Amino acid sequence: MTEQAFFARHMKSLTTSCGRGWDLLRHEGPGQIQFWFIALAVGIAAGFAAILFRLAIEELQTALYGIEDPNTLASFAETLPWYFVMAIPVLGGVTVGVIVHYFTPDGRVRSVADVIEGAALNDGRVEKKAGIASALCSWITLSTGGSSGREGPVVHIAAMIASWVSNVLRVDGITGRDLLGCAVAAAVSASFNAPIAGALFALEVVLRHFALHAFAPIVVASAAGTVINRLTFGDVTEFRLPGTTTVEFYLELPAFLILGLLAGLIAVITMRAIFVADDWGTELQRKLGLPLFLRPAVAGVLLGALAIFYPHIIGVGYETTSLALTGNLLTHEAIIFAVLKVVALAITMAGRMGGGVFSPSLMIGALTGLAFGLIATGVFPNQSGSSTLYALAGMGAVAAAVLGAPISTTLIVFELTGDWQTGLAVMVSVSMSTAVASRLVHRSFFLSQLERRNVHLAAGPQAYLLAMFGVSGVMRKPTDLKAADEQACHEMIEQELYVNTTSTLETALPLFEKSGVAFLPVIKRAPESDTPILQGALFHVDALKAYNRALAATAAEEHS
Repeated sequence: MTEQAFFARHMKSLTTSCGRGWDLLRHEGPGQIQFWFIALAVGIAAGFAAILFRLAIEELQTALYGIEDPNTLASFAETLPWYFVMAIPVLGGVTVGVIVHYFTPDGRVRSVADVIEGAALNDGRVEKKAGIASALCSWITLSTGGSSGREGPVVHIAAMIASWVSNVLRVDGITGRDLLGCAVAAAVSASFNAPIAGALFALEVVLRHFALHAFAPIVVASAAGTVINRLTFGDVTEFRLPGTTTVEFYLELPAFLILGLLAGLIAVITMRAIFVADDWGTELQRKLGLPLFLRPAVAGVLLGALAIFYPHIIGVGYETTSLALTGNLLTHEAIIFAVLKVVALAITMAGRMGGGVFSPSLMIGALTGLAFGLIATGVFPNQSGSSTLYALAGMGAVAAAVLGAPISTTLIVFELTGDWQTGLAVMVSVSMSTAVASRLVHRSFFLSQLERRNVHLAAGPQAYLLAMFGVSGVMRKPTDLKAADEQACHEMIEQELYVNTTSTLETALPLFEKSGVAFLPVIKRAPESDTPILQGALFHVDALKAYNRALAATAAEEHS
């Protein structure tokens, strides 16, 4: 056999093996070793996407504002003509309005809440067309003075990457959610140079469990995202604190408890301000007959007018956050900037402009903590440490309460600042703030958003799993061997005791409990006469079996 024939035969064998392996991967899902490599690839892709999104924001800000260092945008905006500061957010709002009008079905920008919903209800998948449009909207918003954060769009971009991979490989729900967690962890790590917090954020906020089978690949992906960040920006922290911070532990801990309570209330006020502003915006839009695409433009006008006098509300606010963490603000400045940031964030989110809430909550928390610290150290100068330590604790406390993520937020504060010596103070404040906020809202801003859309994830799988089962998929048809008696079904329909084919077990099970019947007729309406047409019957025992199987599968995933 010639060398050419030998080479050709082995190439054909290799090609055939690769083809079989690809078919096996597509139809039966990845094995453990394969999955780790896929998780690494997804993490690298999500990490690069996060970095490119951040760089794209900086490039557009540079082009629009003419600034050399985007990190000093607030102070630079003070030197610009007022009409320039006013015009840029308006231009951004108009552009965002056009995009959401034509490319999203409901005029709403996708963010972290949609990723959480995709993980819980859609096998780890999120929307793609609306997601791409949302990424564009958030990029424009954050570049043109919108007062929100970049973590929300980055998380959703990463989720789209994971969804694409999951669909290509045709993986099941568990694997799809794991890939989603890998992508989110890498994106958060790449955005903030925070590998530990990135991994825990994916588990605590998005997947909402700490299953061991998901932990290792998520950590691998998170590490990949961090490496990408450090190769791009160097091994530096987002914020630099002045010198060292110390705590007079025995005397100051009660003060940090009080700060935690205050931060929890501030977090609740921030979240409710966003929801109230959104309701006002919707009602005003309805009364005025305002086109959907003009809503972000109106928000841009309000933001521009506010930025003329207080440019500190522009963008993610890292410059102002740094001023708070270094103690370079007066008490009244910290209070005013915190209030105005809440207002600006509410306008941005209610205007459907895009962006996230994490970076703004860091800024609001740092300002709140600094104001509290300046007052506390002024009243008790001999029994307290630095006011900047209160700013650090306040930053973590407000952000943790807004995100509903005390573990990952505590760690991300340490990783953002590089200060691991003040852990007890931050943990005390974070624990108190999340305890307060979780009792006044649906656990977090994201879960509260979903609750407002009638997606009940805050109560756990025992609540939202019912909405995943349509009665048409569980019912017995009239042709089944153990079908319900048709005469009895028609009698129950006359008594208005039935469910529609479009109903879910969330509707059916309470009706079973109330009526005490063994089955419910399932109907659909005739389009011409609206006459009910019997499609089958939903038996109580079948509904409970389907629900129990789903609960068992969820428990098995969360404890595997």
